[in-house]
Amino acid sequence: MALLTDLINLDLSETTDKIIAEYIWIGGSGLDLRSKARTLPGPVTDPSQLPKWNYDGSSTGQAPGEDSEVILYPQAIFKDPFRRGNNILVMCDCYTPAGEPIPTNKRYNAAKVFSHPDVVAEEPWYGIEQEYTLLQKDVKWPLGWPVGGFPGPQGPYYCSAGADKSFGRDIVDAHYKACLYAGINVSGINGEVMPGQWEFQVGPAVGISAGDQIWVARYILERITEIAGVVLSLDPKPIQGDWNGAGAHTNYSTKSMRNDGGYEIIKTAIEKLGKRHKEHIAAYGEGNERRLTGRHETADINTFIWGVANRGASIRVGRETEQNGKGYFEDRRPASNMDPYVVTSMIAKTTILWKP
Repeated sequence: MALLTDLINLDLSETTDKIIAEYIWIGGSGLDLRSKARTLPGPVTDPSQLPKWNYDGSSTGQAPGEDSEVILYPQAIFKDPFRRGNNILVMCDCYTPAGEPIPTNKRYNAAKVFSHPDVVAEEPWYGIEQEYTLLQKDVKWPLGWPVGGFPGPQGPYYCSAGADKSFGRDIVDAHYKACLYAGINVSGINGEVMPGQWEFQVGPAVGISAGDQIWVARYILERITEIAGVVLSLDPKPIQGDWNGAGAHTNYSTKSMRNDGGYEIIKTAIEKLGKRHKEHIAAYGEGNERRLTGRHETADINTFIWGVANRGASIRVGRETEQNGKGYFEDRRPASNMDPYVVTSMIAKTTILWKP
């Protein structure tokens, strides 16, 4: 095993200029991450320098067997925390050989929204709070829970320390550092209210890069849990009953909101979001109705309410934003399994481009 570790950690730069690029894409479920590696002649600094590639879409539920080729377009580069050196992770999106985005390519339309001149001028910032649950591999039951049983009720676990309260910290910390190494703007982590549940935050990130960073952070987490022999769940309500669900609260601001007088712009934006509540909920993640019940720090799925410092609201505005008269707000509706390309672009489209 020691020799295996030595070989995995080999520094290629001692003998060759060649690098390994791990191409990552989103599979047919819209949530599964796929990847494969290729050798490149030397270091790369921009996605435009990378070749397109292809894969068998019939094996990912994205193309029929008789016409199975799907083309990968490299879109964003990150340093590879597993292979290190000059090796890279490459976030891609997916197209037909004719150059049409395939149905599961949600990045394509998001990029169109974020390249609109009105959106570019507003410099939308996002901070996404990605909650997730760690499960024991063979029983699909949360880490630290007795198999087939339950721990004590919620209360002692949030931001806790101790072997009887905090489960999986080594995975969480490894992920935190790996993301920072990769160039993902992870701003923090914390243990969540339900034991075995954690959160990392990505941001501030501008425009389309918020989606790229969340997807690559999820990929890195999948790889680390694979090594640890633990299963990652993004289910918005992994355990029924009196246990918190998992969300992806999305903090958002535009240049106008961050400038003096921004609080009025924020209130107008929230009003617009309220008018399109149903459309947003439909796009905010599968199974969200199990989470948005009006309990466990959520608003009911059919109700739109906003408030200052209210964690039971659809949209929460911070006390500091209210006091300063400018800042940001938090959309608390997105589920943990949401597509960040869809959610971030939809918020920008509704608040900046939509004219009710």
